Amino acid sequence: METETEPYVRLASLRELHRVVAQLSTARSMADTLQTIADGAVAALGFELAAVNLVRTDGDLLVAAVAGSDKAEAAIAGRTGSRESWERRLAMGERWGALRFIPYTEGWVLDHDDVPQWHTTGPAPRYPEEWHPMDRLFAPMYASDGELLAVLEVDRPRNGRRPGPWGCEALQLYASQAAIAISNARLRGNMQRALIRLERDQQALRASEESFRQAFEYAPSGMAIAEVGGENHGRLIKVNDALCRLLGRSGPVLRRYCFSDLVHPEDTGVLLRTSAEGGRAELRLARRDGSYVWVSLRNSVVADAADGPRVQLTHVEDIEERKRHELALAHRASHDSLTGLPNSAELRARLGGRICGVAPDRFGPDITPVADGATDAFEGIGTPPPRPFDHHEHVYTPEAPGGDGKGLAVLFCDLDGFKSINDRFGHVCGDAVLVEVARRLEQGVRDNDTVARLGGDEFVVLAEGLGLAEASDLAVRLRNGIIPPIRVEGRAVRVGASFGIGWAACGMTTEEVLESADQRMYVEKRSRSQGKRRAG
Repeated sequence: METETEPYVRLASLRELHRVVAQLSTARSMADTLQTIADGAVAALGFELAAVNLVRTDGDLLVAAVAGSDKAEAAIAGRTGSRESWERRLAMGERWGALRFIPYTEGWVLDHDDVPQWHTTGPAPRYPEEWHPMDRLFAPMYASDGELLAVLEVDRPRNGRRPGPWGCEALQLYASQAAIAISNARLRGNMQRALIRLERDQQALRASEESFRQAFEYAPSGMAIAEVGGENHGRLIKVNDALCRLLGRSGPVLRRYCFSDLVHPEDTGVLLRTSAEGGRAELRLARRDGSYVWVSLRNSVVADAADGPRVQLTHVEDIEERKRHELALAHRASHDSLTGLPNSAELRARLGGRICGVAPDRFGPDITPVADGATDAFEGIGTPPPRPFDHHEHVYTPEAPGGDGKGLAVLFCDLDGFKSINDRFGHVCGDAVLVEVARRLEQGVRDNDTVARLGGDEFVVLAEGLGLAEASDLAVRLRNGIIPPIRVEGRAVRVGASFGIGWAACGMTTEEVLESADQRMYVEKRSRSQGKRRAG
């Protein structure tokens, strides 16, 4: 079973992965891009050593960047391996999705080929998944047309183990984004060279314009040129075929629009905050069929011709797959793997997002500041002036003076008799019971309520806008929904449930809120137990 700390470790790893992926697009040259790829693999993927083998124009692969070891860098940096040897490695490796893994038991046949390597011998693994010094793990990086751009090789996992499914998925995601960064660096290099030629003379200008036109029209990613300034500011002047295919619209149709006409309503602010010169944003653009696609926009302003009007050049990169992977990874890090409910970390994040550390005053909800001199009206009557509006909707308990009798209820649920099910029928049956209880809890709440698994057989429900009686009624409904028999593997099992109702309020910490509900649950459980003894 997943330990309590693993979701936090995954969240931290995911944040670090997002950070290094974002850095891939900031490098100014191909050399910087390759070194950034190697450094990011060491920083975010849990390996002590990484090397980027770049495909040269002659087909051989050059060790272009090394990170994590000065000795390895001195030994292999700048050396080349033949394309034939590399293809042999990628063909013989075990397929871990898009990755290739060659275990130490098979890699000995590669010891004498011409591919630069740093691997050393070592003792046999102590357990099946232990990493061996002669193990090899490769992440090939391909362009959108299938061309091999480079191979990222990683070694020496910090935890001493071969990467599991989450680690392999993160490495694949990182390699796919690194491939895009290499393609973009190659494209930027071509376009920069074209712009340099534009500045030389008229003859070089015409040649550069043709080079730019081909780079623009045949770029694998979407490209667009828009007007800068004037009454048609932002209108698309020219678009390439890749952008037309991405958005499912023809060139003449797209030239009627600005990006502000196509952006998802929720991403309008992101687009407006994006600088025209060197700005970058991740947002959604509308397709012809009404769906939206996640893209990364990169802007730069250039002159349409020597001393001519300035236009905005925008590179539109399809990041739909990466966003889908990010959302999947984020969901796995923030949700319980058994029930699919939000886990403890996500519960605390949602609860912490609703309450602040400052307790509201006893005079009710926030009020906007009064005009100068209006505080005189409060002198001598013992009532302070309203607090300034702080752009936070404070949370009150139902009993708070000045409130509306509603609050954010926190229902702490502990299953009764669950341990005996595990002991009698095994953990497989117990897991099935937890899954069914989670389903029944979700069916018993509103769409905007949160049902989370805190751990073990403990669940928490967050329900906003309830009064005291409504919260009690909800607890009764949920308990009644759990009590009916649960059929598992042909047998009917029963569990009970004890609920404690706490209330969240600004000025409390998330731990205080959960502890309050937990204590009330134990009070209820003790009271019910005493009542049963008296009845007996």
